[in-house]
Amino acid sequence: MTRLHRDRLTWLAYLQVGCYGYFLYGFGPTVPLLRDEQAISRTLAGLHGTALAVGSLASALVVAPLIRRYGRGPVMWGGLAVLCLGIVAYVGSDALPVTLSGAMLGAFGGSFVVVPVAAVLSDHHHETGPAAISEANAVAAGIGTVAPLIVGLAVATDLGWRAALLLLLPVVALLGVVGRRVRFPVPLAAPEQHRGSRRLPARYWIGWVVVTAGIAVEFCMVLWTADILRERFGLGDAAASAGVTTIVAGMCIGRVFGGRLALRIDVGRLLYLAIAVCGLGFVVFWVTTAPPLALGSLLVCGLGISLFYPLGIARAIAASEGRPDLASARAGLGAALASGGGPFALGALADRVGIHGAFLVVPVLLAVAAIGIHASRPPSPAAVRL
Repeated sequence: MTRLHRDRLTWLAYLQVGCYGYFLYGFGPTVPLLRDEQAISRTLAGLHGTALAVGSLASALVVAPLIRRYGRGPVMWGGLAVLCLGIVAYVGSDALPVTLSGAMLGAFGGSFVVVPVAAVLSDHHHETGPAAISEANAVAAGIGTVAPLIVGLAVATDLGWRAALLLLLPVVALLGVVGRRVRFPVPLAAPEQHRGSRRLPARYWIGWVVVTAGIAVEFCMVLWTADILRERFGLGDAAASAGVTTIVAGMCIGRVFGGRLALRIDVGRLLYLAIAVCGLGFVVFWVTTAPPLALGSLLVCGLGISLFYPLGIARAIAASEGRPDLASARAGLGAALASGGGPFALGALADRVGIHGAFLVVPVLLAVAAIGIHASRPPSPAAVRL
């Protein structure tokens, strides 16, 4: 069996994306709390997810040319600095325009880490790239697991949820000191027949749909689960915020084992399995009224969600015909649409039919992903010979 070798660059990339994971998974539980402070509707609160999307979209549009000009390392370190500025803006005021701007800035900076990291690990590890990408996202989910807990603890101890997000700033500073001399790989050249082309093949774009649908499921669950735990299951603010941890914990566990499975099992089959596991957990979560069973089903959902992005993006990069940075950047566009459009649509629908009914957006997205996996499967050797 092929083994994954983890060196200093690998661990640095893991921790860099972990910083964004902390922000992202800590951000979700703060939205309902901020909504209470601002006294706004779920539709308006959902604009914070849209702000994340706008920031990610703007980042995805410029990250590829910036990498070509400055290199992957400077772009990723600069992204973390901007992420910290976004956090300061988000927690610095309860005025809606300011909090929206902070969310947008945080996502803009964070995407300069998330978009290149898949290409970095793919180029650095070659055939074990999918496993490394899965592990990177496992670390992000693992670090993100503690974020809702810290938010809940900060609320319970009267420090306030803002203190939980500000905790990331000294961590990023320390990581910058420790990892400042690590060199990042130069992007590999595309095959001769594709050099100079900016068009990606059709199979890549179908895989892009799979990644986008999977990210939409993740953001819908992370941003709105705390709200449904409060309304449907009667949990308090601190408990509901901490309850999001069950999803992120499932994602962490799934990505740890998913990375190992990706060394042995076809990525497409693993994605089918992930959809089935997430679907099963969602059905239980949607029908139950018992809080312990709901939290257990959220853990199962997280296990399924865990593989959507890392294996989906690895599969899309493999279909990009030697253009991993461009493929990752275009996937970033899909992530922006998913992270904003999915939660906003769910929030707007919840204002009309209730949060419970609005969550039926999730199985629709799972069905779209399953269809996309089938449509974007690589041609068999027999088909190529024909």
